[in-house]
Amino acid sequence: MIKPLFKNVLIVVNGSEGSIQAAKYGILMSKLYRCSLKAVYVVDTATLKQLTLSKFFVADESREYEASLTADGGRYLRYVEELGKSKGIKIETEMRRGSVWTEVVAAASASKSDLILLSGQGAHSSDNYDILTAAYRDILVHADCSVIIVREKMIEQLYKMA
Repeated sequence: MIKPLFKNVLIVVNGSEGSIQAAKYGILMSKLYRCSLKAVYVVDTATLKQLTLSKFFVADESREYEASLTADGGRYLRYVEELGKSKGIKIETEMRRGSVWTEVVAAASASKSDLILLSGQGAHSSDNYDILTAAYRDILVHADCSVIIVREKMIEQLYKMA
């Protein structure tokens, strides 16, 4: 008998619409293939530290921004959890702090993930292009499992039908 290609799927949530679509894609995968899902949000303290060291932020601003990112991350993770519940799928959630790519790779390793789902939208957005593409590139290079960049155009309709 052939071993399933994936049993544990990690969804990277960053608050973008694309990451919510990746979560919906993961939910559909879980319904179809009976895999477990984990969603991870990374508070990018590495970039905050760089911004503080380069004097772009003062320490107080950095702490306030980190607190804001943490609160946002909690809301995004709860929302993804609710999306799963609405389709009868349990999604484990985790918030991490540090460099996005190192924390995503570490979370995938710790949860024995066979697959990482990344947002296809946002990777080309002009606002975060350099940061996201660098993080995505590093996830692709360093992950010990397969990585899918979700660009499914019909995800909303498929999710509603599930």
